[in-house]
Amino acid sequence: MALPRTSFTHGPKLPAVVGGGAGAQAGAPTTTGNAAAATSAPGKPRALVTGASSGIGWACAEALRDAGFEVIGTSRKGAGAAHPDGIEMVALDMGDPASIAEVAESVVAGGAPAVVVANAGESQSGPFEELPADALNRVFQVNVLGQVDLVQRLLPSMRAAGRGRVILVGSMLGGLPLPHRSSYVATKAALRGFGLSLRGEVSRFGIGVTVVEPGSINTGISTRRTKYGAAEGSPYRDDALTMVSNLDANEAKGISAEDIAETVMEEVAAERPLPLVARGSRAGLVVPLTRALPTEATLALMRRVHGLK
Repeated sequence: MALPRTSFTHGPKLPAVVGGGAGAQAGAPTTTGNAAAATSAPGKPRALVTGASSGIGWACAEALRDAGFEVIGTSRKGAGAAHPDGIEMVALDMGDPASIAEVAESVVAGGAPAVVVANAGESQSGPFEELPADALNRVFQVNVLGQVDLVQRLLPSMRAAGRGRVILVGSMLGGLPLPHRSSYVATKAALRGFGLSLRGEVSRFGIGVTVVEPGSINTGISTRRTKYGAAEGSPYRDDALTMVSNLDANEAKGISAEDIAETVMEEVAAERPLPLVARGSRAGLVVPLTRALPTEATLALMRRVHGLK
């Protein structure tokens, strides 16, 4: 049973962020190119979703659209990428600071976003010893520094508007580390740290920050994961392949992207949004249990679940 949303459990009461009505934009023609060029009904709130061409980003963009928001989605291919109907798509490369600055400027030119869902990212695996430096740098730029840069550029307009919601899509692995996923785990732990710290800075300006951490989720991400190391002759090969095999199997049985979008929308609509919420992988049981267990016991549990000793 959910706890009542009080200042002690959920933080201060914030100005509501409300869309323009269910289905307001569904099926509307898609605009392309420039986020400032979108047309919307007077007073219609705007939402930005990064990584909106697949998975969680796609589902969040649809949910926000159906709740009556004017939605801007991003992908590296912009309007050329697959995307939900009624969503304006713009090109954004999280690895390119110039691209981030351009998109932020374009979004703000059309008015402060009421909601930002920072979801774009790379899933990466490989033994730490065998991770190339450029891969490590890239995953931190895409998963952390790029997201933080974008939010930082959007915050002044949201603060001036006196309301907003920032959703950072992390991972349960940010608090439950797994061998051979050190780079990915570290990025999600960093994103959690940024989000929870930022929350205390901006709540007095009417802005809520929530870190949403999915567990195993069936979005096809296993086919897009970048894998490094564990080649023939590597001392880590057997363990790394075993971990990935079990990880893929768990994800195939995982929750849907729509389940995560539902959680995101709950926090967007809440007057007292949660600081941190996990969903999937029996989060309601696993998260409290691992908080009570010694750290080594938690790490051993994660290894066992993924076929490791």
